[in-house]
Amino acid sequence: MEENEKIVLFEKASIPSAVAKLSVPMIFSSLVMVLYNMADTYFVGMLNNPVENAAVSLAAPVLLAFNAINNLFGVGTSSMMSRALGRKDYEVVSESSAFGFYCSLICGVLFGLLCGLFHGPLLTLIGADETTRAATQGYMFWTVYLGAAPSILNVVMAYLVRSEGAALHASIGTMSGCFLNMILDPIFILPWGFHMGAAGAGLATCISNCVACLYFFVLLYVKRGNTFVCINPKKFRIKRQIIREVCGVGIPASIQNLLNVTGMTVLNNFTSAYGADAVAAMGIAYKIYMVPMQVAMGFSQGIMPLVSYNFASGNRRRMKDTILFALKLIVPVLAVVTVLYYINAGRLISLFMNNEAIIAYGTRFLHGFGLGICFISVDFLAVGVFQALGFGRYALLFAVMRKLILEIPALLILNMIFPLYGLAYAQCTAEFILCICAILMLRHIFRTYQDTKEYASSH
Repeated sequence: MEENEKIVLFEKASIPSAVAKLSVPMIFSSLVMVLYNMADTYFVGMLNNPVENAAVSLAAPVLLAFNAINNLFGVGTSSMMSRALGRKDYEVVSESSAFGFYCSLICGVLFGLLCGLFHGPLLTLIGADETTRAATQGYMFWTVYLGAAPSILNVVMAYLVRSEGAALHASIGTMSGCFLNMILDPIFILPWGFHMGAAGAGLATCISNCVACLYFFVLLYVKRGNTFVCINPKKFRIKRQIIREVCGVGIPASIQNLLNVTGMTVLNNFTSAYGADAVAAMGIAYKIYMVPMQVAMGFSQGIMPLVSYNFASGNRRRMKDTILFALKLIVPVLAVVTVLYYINAGRLISLFMNNEAIIAYGTRFLHGFGLGICFISVDFLAVGVFQALGFGRYALLFAVMRKLILEIPALLILNMIFPLYGLAYAQCTAEFILCICAILMLRHIFRTYQDTKEYASSH
């Protein structure tokens, strides 16, 4: 995308047009990522072996931990890049992108290495027992021990490309790996292929993430000289300004995802007390719930560059109108999804596993998860705005409230009052309270930052 095209998109295009161009590719990318995550569950479920399916569910918190690094260097760097673009500070854009790229690569390699070295305690921590331990380790060998670096790198590179408005290219890169994963899954998992079970799902994921990384390397090579995204090692510098701005947004985003991992680990440990069927059902219900959740997340992340750019350039009216338009669009859509999920919960669970016990468990779980869909869309949008403006402390506050203050205590209390089934309603309870807080915080931001060309650098 030429520089003048970037300016037209961020400054001149109508808000519906700009939001569509930035968020629609991100939403499709998020949906495809969910489908590829669900593909593991679907094809492993075709083996009709709850142990293999439970292995995929138990490994989910570790895969979610990737998002801690993704958000640290993806969200943090892209926010800094978009704000620097708004100030027309193109050297900072290049240097910060190189910083995010190489830091994510180093952290990905170290993450996989440490998980491999300490796999025994890690498997115990995530709730694997004698029945599910071997299958869980087989899945994690490919997705985590060997696959952490390419998995993290392709997501971070998508954030870097998206920060300058190239949302379509970012989504194509992400989706290419996802589609390949869905093609490879049955080949590696099912009896007519390599019959590797959960381990085959992990191998397919690892290969697919490597291919996605390759796409981004080719893209940046083709667009060299026509992009501010830079992975030249000569541009990788440890500067105080870059570290402060990237980490100011990225660390709260990273903590948010670490707390998500903590919450899921607590949920899995509670659920595992009720057996493999309950664990498999909870995993299936959660992955179905992740479809609208990722739509909400993709939408909020998609508009981040537009919000960042206009905040930094001083066009606060355009920033405010973008956020209000986003709220009016996403909330009614997800309200319809909530109703459809509640009505069709049993049918959706049965698509993944034709097991009466799992369908019964999963239906009740999906009812609980589904009630929080509308609330989480507002919460994600608010957090996306905080990250876009560089207000990492607000995002951190929401992360702590979501998990430590609200959701984890709700898991403990609801499981005591309504054993097992109460677990699925903890997230809805937390998101409802956060939704009220999000509306109040957005209102505060609108009142505080009026339309002015003065950039609030103190934040």
